[in-house]
Amino acid sequence: MAMNAPPVAVVLRPLGLGDLLTGVPAIRAVRAAVPGHRLVLATTTALAPIAGLIDAVDEVLPARELEPLDWTGPPPELAVDLHGKGPASHVVVAGLQPRRLLTFDSPGYPGPRWCPDEHEVRRWCRLVSEGLGVPADPDALDLAVPAVPPAVAGASVVHPGAAFPGRRWPPERFAAVARHLADAGHDVRITGGPAEVELARTVATAAGLRDDAVLAGRTSTLELAAVIAAARVVVSGDTGVAHLATAYRRPSVVLFGPVSPELWGPPAREQHVVLWHGDGAGDPWGTSLDPALARITVDEVTESLQGLLEPRALSRPATQSTTSRGTLQPRWRRASKSTVCRSFSSTAE
Repeated sequence: MAMNAPPVAVVLRPLGLGDLLTGVPAIRAVRAAVPGHRLVLATTTALAPIAGLIDAVDEVLPARELEPLDWTGPPPELAVDLHGKGPASHVVVAGLQPRRLLTFDSPGYPGPRWCPDEHEVRRWCRLVSEGLGVPADPDALDLAVPAVPPAVAGASVVHPGAAFPGRRWPPERFAAVARHLADAGHDVRITGGPAEVELARTVATAAGLRDDAVLAGRTSTLELAAVIAAARVVVSGDTGVAHLATAYRRPSVVLFGPVSPELWGPPAREQHVVLWHGDGAGDPWGTSLDPALARITVDEVTESLQGLLEPRALSRPATQSTTSRGTLQPRWRRASKSTVCRSFSSTAE
């Protein structure tokens, strides 16, 4: 390292898209704590382009979950574990031999206490706030808009996929929602990853959409982010695309099943609606449709969309990255026939 090189802070977060995006406020808080450091984010190679959209990050270090980091420089001044409660992930950052190490408390690793029922965003904000003595804003979730042009602007995006079957609403119901939007004159696009092409095609065919409505398998992660940033509205399950809609403040309807939105739901903003009939006791890695998710009806989704799509300022696509200062305080609105969790504007600190 050059004599005048700045000190380094390494932050570990090599998980999925939603995990990375919920960690953004904590990453920004680390930056605030060490403004003169070079901040290196250790995350997966697949998510490196998204990591590049986080203004607090100076460098991305390719990483694999719970494996030693390919770090060739001198020990960093600070290493922060935003991966888990330890000790397996603590060993990864401790292996860098940093001068300062921040982790949640576990045997051999003193730190703030892990709270199992804490919202994912707040959890990591609290770790950094308590460990480094800086404020951490849970609403600082925004990403920069990708430089790549979106495949389509102003689309109503339907994302039927999820990592595990327990969190996948039935494709025929997604198709019914897509058909409803198309009949109302929307430009509907079905998104997904390479492994979800057939699912997306099934939904598009059942909805009566053209082949070019299927974007699944045709967009990189960065190009998908560009589509979401320019979307009119997003409908998805509890998955990474829902967090992209949050990051770009796009109107969204998010369908929760085995996991409570109090742990992974969107922040307190009027443009995000959550539908949930659960008790939080489901299996997020389940191999069959979670009963709570199965109880969400097509009518509930279309009624929520109708409320979101009334003419209002929030329908404008994202054009720049801005960070709102406020606290995450979701409040649930109960409908007569269903439980609708609508986020309202946050209360400033």
